[in-house]
Amino acid sequence: MSNGRIIVIGGGAGGMLAAGEAARSGARVLLLEKMRHPGRKIGITGKGRCNLTNRAPLPEFIEHFGPNGRFLRQCFHRFFAPELMAMFSELGLDLVTERGGRVFPASGRAPDVVRSLRTWLERSGVEIRAGVPVQEIRKDSRGQVGGVICGGDRIAARAVVLATGGASYPATGSTGDGYRMAQELGHRIVPVRPALVPLTTEGGGIAPLQGLRLRNIGVRLLVDARRRQRLFGELEFMAGGVTGPTILTLSGLAVDMLRQGRRVTLALDLKPALDERKLDARLLRDFDRRGRESLAAVLRGLLPRQMVPVCLHLTGLPGGLAAGQVRSGQRKRLRTWLKDFRLEVTGHRPLAEAIVTAGGVDLGEVDPRTMQSRLVAGLFFAGEILDLQGDTGGYNLQAAFSTGWLAGRSAAVT
Repeated sequence: MSNGRIIVIGGGAGGMLAAGEAARSGARVLLLEKMRHPGRKIGITGKGRCNLTNRAPLPEFIEHFGPNGRFLRQCFHRFFAPELMAMFSELGLDLVTERGGRVFPASGRAPDVVRSLRTWLERSGVEIRAGVPVQEIRKDSRGQVGGVICGGDRIAARAVVLATGGASYPATGSTGDGYRMAQELGHRIVPVRPALVPLTTEGGGIAPLQGLRLRNIGVRLLVDARRRQRLFGELEFMAGGVTGPTILTLSGLAVDMLRQGRRVTLALDLKPALDERKLDARLLRDFDRRGRESLAAVLRGLLPRQMVPVCLHLTGLPGGLAAGQVRSGQRKRLRTWLKDFRLEVTGHRPLAEAIVTAGGVDLGEVDPRTMQSRLVAGLFFAGEILDLQGDTGGYNLQAAFSTGWLAGRSAAVT
């Protein structure tokens, strides 16, 4: 290990792991966080519960990052979910595993995670300076990292870990500063855009559905009328659009396709457990058994109450019609809508509302074995600043923790 200080810029998940592991590896570490307290974004993740990681097997875990996921393979082989969970256990934080392999603190409180990490940093000997924004990373006469500029003052360092996060949730400090600093040092920034973000839609008469959450439905994403992705799970209607786990997962592709000027459509299968034949039999049986009741009353046994007026409006069927008088053509119209309720995607909520940021530092310019820049010696990257984005379910936070751990360890021993 070389002499000299290591500076970590950013006190999020990646930065805290980088600082702690570098210190545990014998380095003198200074963590600079521009907000008043480190870990602000961790404190709001998972709707305030903090989905730390996921217990999915490594190959499946990597698939949740798409083509760029292979960049994480070596990192995950060094520090992965079992190591992270063991670390928190040693810090006295009890964890629970919930549906889909998602891991949370047993208390259900994200601030407990932040406190555990802060305790770990203090025990490891990390010096923390909060409320200190970094303006620039400086190189020395050899073209290597030489320190940083804060408020006009230069702080010398032999290595810098850049872990400033993305550009979503700017109130937590993630305002994209790191992209500028990396670019000034010669790094290419893959265009930044929102990921895991609610989508806005038009038509469909969905205004009355605001706040309604649907479970166990099928959602297809169509691009220029061709199916590109299909998921099964939850969806929630909001003002002017849709959100929920399925939508957030599909949003990355939707955003990219919209940026290319493509037509993007969502097709909802409200009865995925029934194929067309079985659904038709179900309708026939219900209409026959409850033939004297109105169509609207019978539909309340098939759909959430809020959806019945929307269904009748979009299918053009009269709600007061006796169920026993529904003709075959009308039944077919209803069946088609139940299996293929379409919403045209017009856009997405702003980047500031995205759970994570897509794009970032080009992975081709970062060594996956160390997280060190291939362009500037002594510069390391960790977390969301990298061009990595995964699905919901604890994947992104684990990537931040793992890249931070590897960056800190590598900076300390280089």
